[in-house]
Amino acid sequence: MDFDALLERRGTASYKWERYGPDVLPFWVADMDLPSPPAVVAALQARAAHGIYGYSLVSGELLAAVQRHLLTAHGWEVAPDWLVYLPGVVPALNLACRAYAAPGETVLTVVPAYPPFLEAPGFQGRRLATVPARLAHGRWELPLAELEAAVTPATRVLLFCHPHNPLGRIWSGADVAAVVDLCRRRGLVLVSDEIHCDLLLEPTRHVPSVVASPDAAQLTVTLMAPSKTFNLPGLNFAFAVIPDEELRRRFAAAAAGLLPMPGCFAVAAAEAAYRDGGQWLAELLAYLRGNADLVESFVDGELPGVSTTRVEATYLAWLDAREWLEAHGAEGAAAARACLRAGVALSEGAAFGAAPGYLRLNFGCPRSMLEEGLRRLKVALG
Repeated sequence: MDFDALLERRGTASYKWERYGPDVLPFWVADMDLPSPPAVVAALQARAAHGIYGYSLVSGELLAAVQRHLLTAHGWEVAPDWLVYLPGVVPALNLACRAYAAPGETVLTVVPAYPPFLEAPGFQGRRLATVPARLAHGRWELPLAELEAAVTPATRVLLFCHPHNPLGRIWSGADVAAVVDLCRRRGLVLVSDEIHCDLLLEPTRHVPSVVASPDAAQLTVTLMAPSKTFNLPGLNFAFAVIPDEELRRRFAAAAAGLLPMPGCFAVAAAEAAYRDGGQWLAELLAYLRGNADLVESFVDGELPGVSTTRVEATYLAWLDAREWLEAHGAEGAAAARACLRAGVALSEGAAFGAAPGYLRLNFGCPRSMLEEGLRRLKVALG
């Protein structure tokens, strides 16, 4: 697959490209500027050629493709009735807060966190409690003891990002088992967002939360989608895997009357991606590894006031520009504003619950675009 090709996205109503105008390269929101698998394009073209776009069901073929993928890639055998289909992971986070915590009760998570983790509890009238991740020896770690200490009698849900966005960490089986054990002992529902689980840049396997411990299935809701893996976010298709019947019933009750049926194009694309996207994904991961290496070496060599950690999964680098802020006597979002003035848009860390000076950079793009973005980043922060 030619991931070096530059595909023009201006003029396509792209949320990513239209927000900051024509002179800014966008490295912020998490969709890739790389073409989706040819099998997906062909499936969409074939579905469009039919000419009727009515209400759709999830086909038996898509169900089989999802089951086969989860078993082959992650060693997880999933029963058909465990799946709840969704328009996206963000609605699922909101539904989980509504389903498993009462108004005024508490939802717990680790920060920095994907912004909807921080927003969903409040949207649903629930309280949010956060615990910061710990940086040790250049690697982010789960704050297990601090999470334990943060649980109160009102805590009901732990939102868990696995692999982690924006830290790029792959949590080990032992890490995940410890999180499951915490939830079991303290009576929490574990909502495990595993949307990035196929974007592993290290030679290891993803351990789904639900298989990390023998009793995990009784308390775990797993959220997944083809959208990040195969670059399909605009097609709005995801699913929850909920083995426990009571947890599944409560989730469905919270969703009643709120969720649309899956769109016909989403069904066609997801089936093609999971069935025929394996070779494309292997080539994508090799390309993203090259981009990750480029970002890491550039930050280390060209941006003395900025640091980063190794991206083990996702296509998102987490940059620490606090030293740059201090050297320039600046505060707040000054680093992000400096980037914008230089013509490059990154996500500002405050949206993730981080201290001022952190930035998230999406390197899921052609290498020449990344190189130009890094050149502008040096103008801004070098």
